[in-house]
Amino acid sequence: MKFKKEAMPKHIGIIMDGNRRWAKDKGKPVSYGHKEGAKTLEKIVRYANKIGLEYITVYAFSTENWKRAEEEVKALMMLLQNYLDDYAKRADTENIKVKILGDISALSIGMQKSIQNCMERTKDNTGVTFNIALNYGGRDELIKATKKIANQVKNNEIQIEDITEEVIANNLYTKGEPDPDLIIRTSGEQRLSGFLTWQSVYSEILVIDKNWPDFEEKDLDNAIIEYQKRTRKFGAN
Repeated sequence: MKFKKEAMPKHIGIIMDGNRRWAKDKGKPVSYGHKEGAKTLEKIVRYANKIGLEYITVYAFSTENWKRAEEEVKALMMLLQNYLDDYAKRADTENIKVKILGDISALSIGMQKSIQNCMERTKDNTGVTFNIALNYGGRDELIKATKKIANQVKNNEIQIEDITEEVIANNLYTKGEPDPDLIIRTSGEQRLSGFLTWQSVYSEILVIDKNWPDFEEKDLDNAIIEYQKRTRKFGAN
């Protein structure tokens, strides 16, 4: 697929919605949908790296997802941990850099070790940066950033009048990364659900009426083509 290089998005965010719905439609358990969704994710990240995307951020587990059934949460956490342990090896050989966005302190010790190992193993890779939003919430991120900045003011590291958009951005999980140019949400749902709340203020949004396990490389191609048709004004005329 040929894209306009001058209009290529640097950063794409994906809200991977529809795993549970996809499984139920097929008469399968919810866990099966999550497993197939993980396979789709790996395929799409590999393709994103191939076509030259610089950043791809996916919503894997939100701070609100803890409200789901205990059995589902437990199975999903196990799947995510196994995914990270296994994927760290493949991501490294494919030159993919993995980062986790979210409050990992609330996760199990085993999960935290898997996260640290995966990030450490891939930190020097120069291909696409693959951000996994895990135990992430946009409001929670802003609260944590506010507390960090408040401590900086308290410790006389900065003054209140020094607080700018740049200061706030530098205290977010995505410090040093560009805001997402495009956010894709699958399954037809038309909301952001707390995904990259600060960073998404001028992101283009594309809703796809397809459950995440059915998402294919051509869908990413079509999303980029649609993005390149749009005119981004950032509040200007």
